[in-house]
Amino acid sequence: MRLKGKVAIVSGGSSGIGAAACRLFAGEKAAGIIVADINTEGGLAVASAINEAGGQATFIHLDVSDESAWRDAVATTVSTYGRLDITVNNAGLSLPEGRARIEETSLAVWDEMHAVNLTGVFLGMKHSIAPMRESGGGSLINISSIYGLVGSIGSTAYHSAKGAVRNLTKAAAIQYAPEGIRANSIHPGFADTGMTAKLHAQPGERAARIGKTPIGRMGTPEDIAWGCVYLASDESSFVTGAELVIDGGMVAQ
Repeated sequence: MRLKGKVAIVSGGSSGIGAAACRLFAGEKAAGIIVADINTEGGLAVASAINEAGGQATFIHLDVSDESAWRDAVATTVSTYGRLDITVNNAGLSLPEGRARIEETSLAVWDEMHAVNLTGVFLGMKHSIAPMRESGGGSLINISSIYGLVGSIGSTAYHSAKGAVRNLTKAAAIQYAPEGIRANSIHPGFADTGMTAKLHAQPGERAARIGKTPIGRMGTPEDIAWGCVYLASDESSFVTGAELVIDGGMVAQ
């Protein structure tokens, strides 16, 4: 009952961390969950499973880089469930060509990666603030990455976007703390999700990542989603502007 009475939007809710967050929110008795994604089939399946289990979920098609789509998604949330308390900005993009170093990164790839991984977070927060204010407060949860904290040999655009999400979250935390709106970032380590499936299928890649993780295994979507539950709940009412690292110890090395 940790989220009883609360209403949430979860972008990228059709799979991976987003789908796990939706399911866990429902298990914690959230009053309404908006499963938002460009993947209609997957999003409908997640919402349907929650409803069949006795929860309350609605799918909304959402391109997070489109401001008008965000306006519509938030308006639908409020008209459907009467309020908005939690927004999880989880939708993300990782392109094979986006793993390049600075010199090999095209402007087109740079722009596309930032449109989803950074602008999508900005828009999600921007349009969630007013209804959260009306509800007396809320929780903005932005999914960054360990690569928003440290560098690597490639992934230039991904590093840039996820690092910006980290500091954008801190700006939101300071700006809206007086209104009871909290903002925190989550920094997942290596995990098995739909976004990482192709990379982890490459020979040796998954084993190499496990080898870099002190806890000795790959993360699961649920490992990260439980962090979302904590930050969405009143248990974290004194937590804002924080970085919740869930990475099996990788960046502690």
